[in-house]
Formats: sequence, C-alpha cells, structure tokens
Amino acid sequence: MTNNQFPEGFLWGGAVAANQVEGAYLEDGKGLSTSDVLPPAPARFKLLFHGKGEIPQIEEGTYYPSHEGIDFYHRYKEDIALLAEMGFKVFRTSIAWSRIFPSGDDEHPNEAGLKFYDDVIDELLKYGIQPLITMSHFDMPLALLENYGGWRNRKLIALYERYARTLFKRYGDRVKYWITFNEINMLAHIPFISGGIVIAEGENKAQAVYQSAHHQFVASALAVKAARELMPEAMVGCMVAGEAIYPFTSKPEDSIEAMEHARITQLFTDVMVKGEYPYYTENFFRKKNVELVTEAEDAVLLRDHTVDFISFSYYTSTAVSSDPDHPDKASGNLFGGVVNPYLQSSDWGWQIDPLGLRCALHQMYERYGKPLFIVENGLGASDTLEPGDIVNDDYRIDYLNRHLIEARRAIEEGVELIGYTSWGCIDLISASTGEMKKRYGYIYVDRDNEGGGTLRRIRKKSFHWYKEVIATNGASLSDN
Repeated sequence: MTNNQFPEGFLWGGAVAANQVEGAYLEDGKGLSTSDVLPPAPARFKLLFHGKGEIPQIEEGTYYPSHEGIDFYHRYKEDIALLAEMGFKVFRTSIAWSRIFPSGDDEHPNEAGLKFYDDVIDELLKYGIQPLITMSHFDMPLALLENYGGWRNRKLIALYERYARTLFKRYGDRVKYWITFNEINMLAHIPFISGGIVIAEGENKAQAVYQSAHHQFVASALAVKAARELMPEAMVGCMVAGEAIYPFTSKPEDSIEAMEHARITQLFTDVMVKGEYPYYTENFFRKKNVELVTEAEDAVLLRDHTVDFISFSYYTSTAVSSDPDHPDKASGNLFGGVVNPYLQSSDWGWQIDPLGLRCALHQMYERYGKPLFIVENGLGASDTLEPGDIVNDDYRIDYLNRHLIEARRAIEEGVELIGYTSWGCIDLISASTGEMKKRYGYIYVDRDNEGGGTLRRIRKKSFHWYKEVIATNGASLSDN
C-alpha cells in the first residue's frame, strides 16, 4: 500500500439482491418466492422478525413494492452502464432460485431465467466488471416452504446442490466469485427469509433454526465440492452478518454476555470456515433443547469442503448488557443489544460505528486467517431530490468515508481484505421494511413507497465521490 491507497487489485464495487431490484416477479416463467409474498410493513414484521404466523399468500388489492422493484429486470443495461461510469471492478448481485427452478424441485431448469442472468453477466463483463454471485439471498421458491417446510427438511440439500451445479455449469466460465448463502447466521434471528421457516404454535424455534442451519451447512459444502470439480479457478465464500460486540460495562457478567452473543455467529462461521462445530456447541444445544439430526457423511463433507473466503455485512455494532430489564434497548438492530451512549444513530436506529468495522475485521482475520470481503456496508437514509436533479447526500459520504478509512487501517495492520461492495449501490426495496423510502444508493431511483414515480435514475453527490475513491484506489478518502 502506497500513498494511502488500497492494495493493487482491490475489488471496488457495490451490492444488490435480486428480490430487491429485479421486479418482474412472475415474468418469463419465474415462480413465486418467499420474498414475493411478504406483505408490506408493518404486517410483515411478525413473520419477518419472529418467524411466526401462517405461510403468507399474496393479497389482492395490496401493493407489494418488491413485485416491480426498481425494474432492474428490464433496465439492467442502463444500470450497469452507470456502475461502469463509477469505475466498478466488481458487482455483487444474486440469482433468484425461483427464476431457475420455479418450484425448486422442477425436473428441468427454466431456460428464460438462465438466459436473463447470461445477459446480465455478459453486460458486466463488457465493462470489465467482475460478477460476485450470491446463490441464495433471502429468497427461495415458495413451493419449497409449502411442500417441504423450508430448510428444516433435509431434502432441500439435494435440490440446492442441483441448483448450484446448474449455475456453475452455465456461468462458471465467466464468474470467478460466488457466495453460497447471504448472511447465513440470520437464520438465528429472521428464520423466514433466511430459511423459509414458519414456526408452528408450540414448536421449539431453536430446533427448527439449527436443524435448518445444519442442512444449509451441508448444502454449502456440497456447492464448494461441485465448484472445485467444475470451476477449479473460482472462489466460493460464506457470508455472515458481521458486527463488533462490546460489553455495555466492565461488569464481568456483561463480558460473559458479550462472549455468548458472539458465539452465535461464530458457530456459523466455524462450521463453514474450519469445517467443524465449535467446542461449545454441545452445551449450547443442550440449553436450547436442540437435538441435531445428522447423517454419517455430514462431518466429512463439512471438514473437506470449507470456503475460500469470508464475506460479511457490516452496518453497526452491538453493546450487550446482562440486565434483561435494561431500559434502553437498541431499536434498529436485528442483533438486539442496548443503546451505546458513545455512538450516533441513523434515521432507522442503527448505531454508526466505523471503528467497529476495524474491530470486526481483526477479530475475523485473527480467528480464521482467510481472505475477507466486505460485501455490504452503507447508510439507509431518507434522501431528498432537489430541483435540478440534485441529491446532496453528504451524510452518506461521511458514513462511507469513515468506514473505508478504518478498513484501510485494518489492511495496514495486516488484515487481508480483498474487496468492498457497498450495499444498495442503486436505490432498492428495503428487505427489513419493504419500502423505497430507506435509500442506500449512489443512484437515486424515482419511486416512492406507494409505487409512484417514473423509475428515472439520477446520480447523487455520493456517485461522484465514490467514482473518485475508485479512480484513486482509496487515496482520495479524507482522514479529517
């Protein structure tokens, strides 16, 4: 690293998910997915955050923002040209499983769906942008939930492996970077969109969650195995929701609570990176009355087919208190925790902590020693479109600048970080709230929560800022 630049070949870019941008939710043979039937806020929250309720169905007369998204399905060429204008080296997107296998267990893949992603990948490569493909990003065929019960059913392992092999055979000559499951540890927090799991009345939620996680671990290992057979030059990574975790006070009980909080995510990364469950798992499962059902070959598959890199999202840190009645709960954090008085919060209650990103990078690299990739980071905010097509999002520039400064410091301190794709590089539908108002992008999309607007794309102030960051390989970042 020289002149405050990032390492040569650093992968600068941005990230989106199919179910949040594509729209065309039933076009060209696509089947319904779990994300397609999630109702708008606030009706979605009970199912989204707790996994409880009935399997949702689309209600006639209700507007679902994700059904049209930002119409990336028809406008991808325009959007990719804008990403290329910023100088993107990599673009993370996902493939909608239900575009390829509409019911998940179809005998043959849907050619129209395969062709769409052919076209997207080729358009990216035309501009020299590497695709980073997530195979399952909070989105799976609804029929796999209706007919099999989601990932709690072991039969999904073989269906996912077939899906993965289909993708590798079709796109393996052009795609070098793959992620098996988006934020796989979110199964423990939001099981419906992570695993297609609806918790039945009286069911042990932990049993459903960790049995589903085990099936995803095995499926991921089989995908890694297939990738090494079919694409020996490719890199396959896991992806977790990352955080820095602090004990709220120096009270010893708070440190124990922080340790146990961290172990929930470490269980997921240990299996996928080290190839085995961590030593504390037996006691952890016993406390939660979990009896994992496995097969003899599972341990060998997990051991022999670990991932090549660790990718993660980072938006906020978590302060943890041992006091269950602590009065100041963190409102916007899916991980829970309490409000950290030393940090500011975003409009949605997510506490802003750039130093926490540096901590998270060191903690992961120290534990695993494998290349790291920040594949989500960004600020959700209510942007204002001013006359003259101006969006002055200095708050977003400040957020991203401060996080990238800390990422650069971690690299200087020895962490191997291979890339950075900020979340929602073009405005999209929020996964947590199902709305357009919560914007992350460098590109403003003229669409509101009720479906009004022209879908016109408009460059924000941050568009030009990020273009300069990429052009200088990070040297233009401000330390002030």
